Amino acid sequence: MTHSWEIVARVQTEGDAHPQEDSCGFAGPDAWVIDGATSLLEPLGLPAASDPQWLAQALSTALARVATGKMSGPLRAKERLAAALRRIDAVAQPIVGTERIRFPSAAVSVVHLDGDAVEVASLADCRVLVRDDAGVTTEVFAELADRKVLAALGDREVSDEVRWEALRKDREQRNTDGNLWVARREPEAADRADLTRIERPRLVALASDGAWRAVDLGLVASAAEFLDRVSDPVGALELMTELRREQARISEVADDATVLVLRPVILD
Repeated sequence: MTHSWEIVARVQTEGDAHPQEDSCGFAGPDAWVIDGATSLLEPLGLPAASDPQWLAQALSTALARVATGKMSGPLRAKERLAAALRRIDAVAQPIVGTERIRFPSAAVSVVHLDGDAVEVASLADCRVLVRDDAGVTTEVFAELADRKVLAALGDREVSDEVRWEALRKDREQRNTDGNLWVARREPEAADRADLTRIERPRLVALASDGAWRAVDLGLVASAAEFLDRVSDPVGALELMTELRREQARISEVADDATVLVLRPVILD
């Protein structure tokens, strides 16, 4: 049997502070959402509106190649992510050489259909919501991208300069032992991805951190309610519109928001 996806809804809205740096897609048995991390280090000048946008688009293309190409056989979710990151490393080499620290990074979740189950490989804080045939909704993500920095600062009142410098230092230390692992150009990051397997999926939503603000701000009360709201195109668009209105009301700088909702199907 060949397992694939049927699209239910897809909404992407650009944030306030930079060009669109999210991406999402699906091909063959795989689906993914990518949330490029806003540049804090000196940019490399990759051929896109921003370095994170380049990575989000290039990684989406690489994941599609893995899903539909010669490597689309028995590879598991982590192996598929590693193969895509090897492709990024190869494409980046003639453009920026061996530069890694200043190379853009992203949160990513890759969902792979494996028989009557899904595997979810996650780096950082994109969300994947899976509803099984018993109606149970499972929320999957690895960890909040800035968790370590926010924990270190605590409740102290600090200047924007101090907070910015802490975030910059955190970026420089990513993909090293004891620090946050993200999608960048190191294939070994896939080994550090959180892996979750869920049986009998019937509906799957992939969401970037910007879209998940609808939960953080209380527009929906839970992962299950979020999935309910985005389970048709009109509902997904309405929720993202409500989110933008609320962010404008509280003067919050809006991040890019992406929601992709899919239904597993058997093609033959």
